[in-house]
Amino acid sequence: MTEVNEAPKGASPAGDGAEPLMKLRGIDKHFGPVQALYGVNLDLPAGQVTGLCGDNGAGKSVLTRTIAGVHQPDGGQIYFEGQPVHIRSTRDASALGIETVYQDLALADNLDIVQNMFLGRERLRRGLLDEDAMERQAAETLSTLRVTTVRSIRQPVASLSGGQRQSVAVVVQTRSVLDLIKRLRDHGLAVMVVSHNLNDVFEVADRIAVLYLGRMVAEGPVADFDRQSVVEYQTTGTASGRPYEPAGSASGEG
Repeated sequence: MTEVNEAPKGASPAGDGAEPLMKLRGIDKHFGPVQALYGVNLDLPAGQVTGLCGDNGAGKSVLTRTIAGVHQPDGGQIYFEGQPVHIRSTRDASALGIETVYQDLALADNLDIVQNMFLGRERLRRGLLDEDAMERQAAETLSTLRVTTVRSIRQPVASLSGGQRQSVAVVVQTRSVLDLIKRLRDHGLAVMVVSHNLNDVFEVADRIAVLYLGRMVAEGPVADFDRQSVVEYQTTGTASGRPYEPAGSASGEG
């Protein structure tokens, strides 16, 4: 699962300490008596990949869906480009440039490639579908992502091979996914990657955030972590029996 957020114009693709493109502060979420998120803080800087890690039931999906507008937080605040925002729906999220790609592909077989790519966010012109604009954007997007094997962007999804279907959903073979994530980062976008494969996370992530039972127990530059510490945070909420401390935070350091 990948969360991609468009960078504002002029954002530094290097992630040089500027205001994060998106930040979450004190996000709570509960479903009836069950609390899924407890006061979660998270920064998503432009031009950086943030790997969101956590065991099953840690709250990764709930947090991702909250960012994407599927769920609304019960407490806390989301900021976008430094300003407080209220994301009440997936349309609100899309209007900010937030899009989510799920690993289950979620494609409509009876629709063509263009219709799938713009499903739920169709472009209109004078109250009618702007087919030309959607076709141009679809062709440009597939070209940018180096998807070159489909015959036509009007080809029904049902006729595509498994690999082509994945390409349309921007979830191609693992190698291509990782390369795509890097290209999105290099274009100055903020990317949040949710994966259980720590090798993939460490290959692409600039930052790592770890959820444990609905709480953010560690967040910082990838250099602060190794695979063992991430596994410990995921399974116990601490590493080597100690809470997370950013590198360089020990007493006595300047």
